[in-house]
Amino acid sequence: MSIIYQPTGMAREYSPYACNIYIGCSHRCKYCYAPHTLQRNENAYFGKPLPRKDVLRGIEKDLQVQKYDKQILLSFIGDVYCENADNSQTTRDALRLLNAYEAPVAVLTKGVSRALRDLDIFKAFGKRIMVGATLTFMDEEKSKEWESGADLPSQRLSGLKALHDAGIKTFASFEPSLDPIESLKLIHATLADNSVDHYKIGKVNNYKGMDKGVDWTSYIKEALSILREAGKQIYVKSGVRTLVTGIEYLPCEIDPDYYAVRV
Repeated sequence: MSIIYQPTGMAREYSPYACNIYIGCSHRCKYCYAPHTLQRNENAYFGKPLPRKDVLRGIEKDLQVQKYDKQILLSFIGDVYCENADNSQTTRDALRLLNAYEAPVAVLTKGVSRALRDLDIFKAFGKRIMVGATLTFMDEEKSKEWESGADLPSQRLSGLKALHDAGIKTFASFEPSLDPIESLKLIHATLADNSVDHYKIGKVNNYKGMDKGVDWTSYIKEALSILREAGKQIYVKSGVRTLVTGIEYLPCEIDPDYYAVRV
């Protein structure tokens, strides 16, 4: 069974390929889909995860069998920079392998402060990598309430800035957008310090009806206006596009692979 796989559905909008190194996470996000998807008890899932059995061997086998010239995302299940049992050493080893085989990689995390420990490896990739953070709240108390084990907003923002200043391509995922007002505040914050290159804009999906009653059209119109004026790379997720009216998109804004990392 391959460790590097082709995601489907909404996940496919994030990357042509993906790789899950850990099964579990310490971030304890209230809206996390993984425990339900994996049919695992939340208390068991939200701990300090161990790396998957033989995951490095599996990654190298996949890399030996196939040449990957399209982006591999780390990861959909479990954050590779959460507070895991091996201090993200397996993440570091996996990145070394991926770089050795010249694979293009994207890393998405809510633990940007931990990710900075691997800045040397990110730099070794050159243009074959981008590193991003999920941004949900500007308000730190709301962040603590919803993502109690993750980096605070200030840590994510400063981490993105450090990565960007080091020459690493950065991206921000605004999915879930639990509060569009908070999302817009975060967009403004990233523009103020020029810390993000690429923006993925979405909504909250199927969590206790929170997406109902939100004026997604106004949110997307404002987000697009701000980001287009700033000349930023943008991708608007299909889930929110279906709820929005009266907006014309550029082809690059609705092509999930347009800004993906390639060889």
